[in-house]
Amino acid sequence: MTIDEQNLFGSIMESLDRIDYIRAEDIPDIDLYMDQVTTFMESHLKSSTRNPAEDKILTKTMINNYAKNDLLPPPVKKKYSKEHVLLLIFIYYLKGLLSISDIQTLLSPITERFFGTDGALKLEDVYEEVFGLQKGQVDRMKADIGAKFEAAGGTFADAPEDSREFLQMFAFIGMLGFDVYMKKLLIEKMIDIMTEQRSRADAGAEGRADKKKAKKQEDSSQMGV
Repeated sequence: MTIDEQNLFGSIMESLDRIDYIRAEDIPDIDLYMDQVTTFMESHLKSSTRNPAEDKILTKTMINNYAKNDLLPPPVKKKYSKEHVLLLIFIYYLKGLLSISDIQTLLSPITERFFGTDGALKLEDVYEEVFGLQKGQVDRMKADIGAKFEAAGGTFADAPEDSREFLQMFAFIGMLGFDVYMKKLLIEKMIDIMTEQRSRADAGAEGRADKKKAKKQEDSSQMGV
């Protein structure tokens, strides 16, 4: 590819080095009103958007919709806790890839087990563990993107010169797109498996409850004879 495209690629790779996540320690320990939540998210994630001057990270409507769709527990006296903010960050990174239904399936067990609990493992611990993997992931991603860029640069060698550069860039984008597509399919398949497992668990619990109820009724009937 041309020098300009090499510079573009170098700029992309450098931008990956600047990617960071909101650390749990950066989130206020006090409860926040909705305006404070949106301001916090904007200040920390604005630079990660495609058009920072125009794109919105989070709006009041979004937060209300997340609560309406059971992605987010309701606020307490119109205030959102640190754990609410942690869930909103998870939602922010997932919403561009998954449906609301899939995000709900993915986050519901996390919320049920770790939101507002006093157990040994808290939601903040889950958050830090997951996002703590980011640095190694970025390094591997850079290596993979570099390999794809090099492979694309070797394509369309016999194409007309005025079309070759565009076709090589198209091939590069195509490889990146296919990679995203396959990973999205994998994530959706895993969510489907989670849904199936949860349905079986719920059915089993319901069956045990019915048996217990029937046994209780049987014992009561025998006592009344």
